[in-house]
Amino acid sequence: MTSLTDPLKFGHNGPSMKNRFMLAPLTNQQSHEDGRISDEEFRWLTMRAEGGFGLTMTCASHVQAIGKGFPGQLGIWSDEHIPGLTRLVNTIHSHESIAISQLHHAGMRSPKEVIGEAPVCPSDNEKTGARGLTHPEVKQLIEDFIAAAVRAEKIGFDGVELHGAHSYILCQFFSADVNHRDDEYGGSLENRYRILFELIDGVRASCRKDFILGVRLSPERFGMKLGEVTQMAQRLMSEDKIDFLDMSLWDVFKEPEEEQYQGRTLMSYFTELDRHNVRLGVAGKIRTPQEAESTLANGADFVMLGRAAMLQHDFPNRYIADPSFTPVDMPVTRQYLRDEGVSNKFQAYIEGRWPEFFAD
Repeated sequence: MTSLTDPLKFGHNGPSMKNRFMLAPLTNQQSHEDGRISDEEFRWLTMRAEGGFGLTMTCASHVQAIGKGFPGQLGIWSDEHIPGLTRLVNTIHSHESIAISQLHHAGMRSPKEVIGEAPVCPSDNEKTGARGLTHPEVKQLIEDFIAAAVRAEKIGFDGVELHGAHSYILCQFFSADVNHRDDEYGGSLENRYRILFELIDGVRASCRKDFILGVRLSPERFGMKLGEVTQMAQRLMSEDKIDFLDMSLWDVFKEPEEEQYQGRTLMSYFTELDRHNVRLGVAGKIRTPQEAESTLANGADFVMLGRAAMLQHDFPNRYIADPSFTPVDMPVTRQYLRDEGVSNKFQAYIEGRWPEFFAD
């Protein structure tokens, strides 16, 4: 049986993870408004690398200024971001952790008050006030994602993840509910996912051969249909151009929302796919050593920790020292979170989403 402490090799010969723990990319709103990394964000990420995570991934980092999804978001759309990110990568590497930048664009989820203009979307969207991208703008979006990957390679990141989940811009292209384009990027399932496969080809052509490339997908909500997402996940694996697929499942042990797929776990629809050389990771309410072990036992190649990593920066090291250790549970004090590298800004964001974190 695969162990959480086993190393994991990727298909395109990039650096191997020293264990099966990956830090999930977590929104935290604690960087500078121009996209430069803050000391708070630097501490948050490097503490997790020091705590034993085999791979440390940044929060969603936007590839265009207009793609900023929330205040205090980390950016990778400008060369002005390079010095701070270089310092980050060097420190992550000093703890023998792989450094990955998650590439992101919020699309219609970019608040007008944050970006100073109407957000963009695959099609005009009345609910959000977003305007549809022109065909040249779609091509520019693809170029800017690829340019961000090239910038990440220059900085020293070991690879990038393309954020295609949670109704951000790539996910907006995938959704037939949102994407009403009548060109090659809209309509059929193949057309709606075309942008993702063009991005993958572009990154592979523009970056070194061993540059790690991952994709994040969410199979439910936001107009996503499980049958479509599994079909595209299989294509991603069969084409064998990416190194890992990161499935954001909300809860790795839940059943699907769509009635015709119920009776088994949502995760099982992805673990049963023919992976070729693509590694499969999952995220969603993995909070204890036993749950992490169960996730691997049920077919995942690695686990992604979010809230568990917020509560305990050294979860992997504690597991390595004692696989039966009892992790800290909620609620905790604000000072405890500060000591764990969760800044006051990050805590303010958490409080709006998960008030159950706080004992005071």
